[in-house]
Formats: sequence, structure tokens, C-alpha cells
Amino acid sequence: MTRWLECIALLAAAAFAPAALAEEPRGVTAGEIVLGMHTDLSGPAATYGVSSSNAVKMRFDEANASGGINGRRIKLIVEDTQYQVPRAVQAGTKLINRDRIFAMVAPLGTPMNNALFKDQFEAGVPNLFPLSAARSMFQPFNRLKFYGAASYVDQVRAGIKYLVTQKGKKAVCAMYQDTDFGKEVLDGAQMEVDELKMKLVETATHKPTDQDFTAQITKLKAAACDLVVLGTIVRDSIVPYATARKIGWTDVDFLGSAATYDLVVAAAQGGVTEGLYAMGITDMPYRDTLSTVAQGWFDRYKERFKAEPNIGAVYGEVAADLTALGIDRAGSALTLDSFVKGLESIKGYHDIFNGPELTFGADKHQGANSSFLAVVKGGRWVRLTDSLSF
Repeated sequence: MTRWLECIALLAAAAFAPAALAEEPRGVTAGEIVLGMHTDLSGPAATYGVSSSNAVKMRFDEANASGGINGRRIKLIVEDTQYQVPRAVQAGTKLINRDRIFAMVAPLGTPMNNALFKDQFEAGVPNLFPLSAARSMFQPFNRLKFYGAASYVDQVRAGIKYLVTQKGKKAVCAMYQDTDFGKEVLDGAQMEVDELKMKLVETATHKPTDQDFTAQITKLKAAACDLVVLGTIVRDSIVPYATARKIGWTDVDFLGSAATYDLVVAAAQGGVTEGLYAMGITDMPYRDTLSTVAQGWFDRYKERFKAEPNIGAVYGEVAADLTALGIDRAGSALTLDSFVKGLESIKGYHDIFNGPELTFGADKHQGANSSFLAVVKGGRWVRLTDSLSF
């Protein structure tokens, strides 16, 4: 009889074991949390991808050195997309299905994120603080989407309104990448000129990998644009602006989104970007302007990676810090639900870089919605305004 009862108990345990295992969160064990990041390490946006992934690694490594978060170490797996959608899909599929990551942190690129959302969310993998300000990073609302700042649309709308009302711009045009990202900037430009009872005089498009912009600049100059809104990132911000100045087109201003707001753009050789405008969401990490705490972070980054951090590193640090805070607030019994609630509990967050105050909630996964106007002066970005609205 006793033997029979033991067999029944073993069978019952076996029957319930799969259900118990199914309830355990993917990518989480008693001692480890596996996080993923798809980004550009070798393509046209590598200046963002390399620096942001470096900063994410450093933040998590420092957490691990202090014993982890609630006793668990963070394992970060980074995959290179070369800023190409097919490679992003391949990289994301690996992270989701083979590596079984718990969450995706600071993934780079609007079209790359958009291409992965369906499979990612079906697998229950949150998308955390991407290096993209497209509206799709937080709209439509999804409990697994978290984003920190103003969208590209809101950024360029605020910048256009300022330059039209304060500098008297009358002929607004747009030059943008023929990508999801570029079209976000175009949408913002169109929405704001409509609001101002103006029209978008001319547009020009290009591929992210294009190197010659003579045709686009010639087309825009012929249209007598006096403000060109740029849906560009780094190289495709520098070259068109330099091309315009080289041909003597100086009675025009160029305005980029936060994707243009990069150290490399301001410090372009020969000062060719002097006078270029862009929207920013946090102060540029020039060491002499940082707080004492941020200077310490700057020095640790430079010592480890033998390079000074740029704005991409700032975004990576903030993304990793928010992720770590969400994990901490989830407690030792980490699940997808407790993690989401942990992130939603973050109120009045301030980073160390004078970024916007971030607040999340059960129905609010966009932490802030503010941006400011900056201009290149003497090879550096100089902030011109406080937070702008439209």
C-alpha cells in the first residue's frame, strides 16, 4: 500500500512539473537574468550603437560587481545589425528564440525595432528604452513598450515652431531617409506646417548609406527653402549641410532631430557643421559641463573603452539604469508582471546628465515629452532654449 501511494505521489509531481516550469520567467534563473540588445556596431549608425552598448555593458557590469540585483547577475548579449532590417530580424530572432532573453534593452533603429515587435511581444519580451524616438516605440500602448522622452514628431514640431516664430522662416522643406525613421520626421514637419497654416515647399529623400547629396541639395535650393528639416542621423547630416555651404547656399537653416544631435556631427572636420540646428533631449556629455557624479561616469567609461562617451553612451547608461531600477523594484520573485509593475512605479526619475524628469504609470509608458533647441558653435553643441512645446 505504501509503495502504491509513493507511485501516485511521483506521478502527481510529474504531472504538475511542466506547469510549474511554464510559469518561470524566460531568461531568469535563481542567479542570472539574460538581457538582449540589437544595435549597429559596424554600419552607418555605429557611433550610437557602439557607445550605447558600451554604456549598457558598463552599467550592468558595475551592478554585477556589487553582487547583482536582488542576488541575480545580469548577462547581456549584444548583436550587430549594421543598421539593416534583415540583419536586425536575424539578430532579434536569435536573441528571442535561441538566447531566450528576458527583455530587450536600448535596441537601436526605428525600422529595426518595428520589424521585431510582433514576434518579440508574442514571446513576452519587453522593449526597453530604444534608441529611436518614433511614436511606435510607445504607441499604440503596449504593456511591454517603454520609452523615455519626446518623439521625433514632437521634437521637430517644437523646433519648426520656434524657428518660424522667432527667426521668421517662411519656406519649410524636408530632407529625410527613406525609412520608417525618416518618415517620422517628415510627419512631424508636415503636421507643424499645417498647424502654422503654411505648406511644406519641397522634399528630398535618400538611403541611409548614400554618400553624395548634390542632387537633393540642388533640388531644395531651387525651391528657395529657408529651413530644411533633416530626417538624418550622423554622416547623412554632415555631408548635406557641408554640401549646401560649399555651393554657397547660406540663406537657409537646417534643423535635425535628436538623431542629428551627436558629438561627431558638431566636431566634423573643418567646422563644416557650424550653425547646424538640432533638437536635444539631454545635455551633451562634454566633461567640463557635467556634474561631479557624471564626470565620474565619464572617466570610468573613458578608462574602460579608451574613448570619450558620446550622446549614445548617455542614452545607453540611462536605459540600463532604468532597467536595473525596474528589476530591483520587481523584488526577488522576478516575473514579467512584477517587472512591468516595477517600471511603472518609477516616478520623478532624474538621470545624472540633466535629462528630463521621467515618470511612468500603468497607462503611461512614455516617461517624458520635452526637447530643446541646440546649435553647433565652435565645434560643440550649445543649448539655446529651455524645453520647447508646440
